[in-house]
Amino acid sequence: MSLHGPYDTDNIFAKILRREIPAAYIATSSRTVAFMDAFPQSKGHCLVVPKMASRNMLEMARKDLSAVTDQVQVISKAVQKAFNPDGIIVTQFNGAAAGQTVFHTHFHIIPRYTDTALAGHGEAKMADLAELKALAAQIREQMP
Repeated sequence: MSLHGPYDTDNIFAKILRREIPAAYIATSSRTVAFMDAFPQSKGHCLVVPKMASRNMLEMARKDLSAVTDQVQVISKAVQKAFNPDGIIVTQFNGAAAGQTVFHTHFHIIPRYTDTALAGHGEAKMADLAELKALAAQIREQMP
């Protein structure tokens, strides 16, 4: 997939936003949705996505991008309180050449633990939905 192109309304995140497939939701705002990554690289790995259709952040209006990054910070702080990781990676890919695999703008929040190896992006196995929902609840409990 190239950096720019038509938005695919059937991408997995669009389906999650429409609640057509299950997800472990953390929080919803007027412009964003946060949920657990179904293929976590680490315990507590979650995503923040805009509700509006955009393939990558280069296509987003600044006000929408600002809403997403604000929510990324809120969720990151809650992840830190919930799991006490040694560090937190916040990452975002734009285009296949950059590693993007789902072509709906999204930010990864990945807790890092010193003594635990990080699964590679796109290499992690699918997690149990019930376990992800329990982790999402732990994050929600730490949100303002």
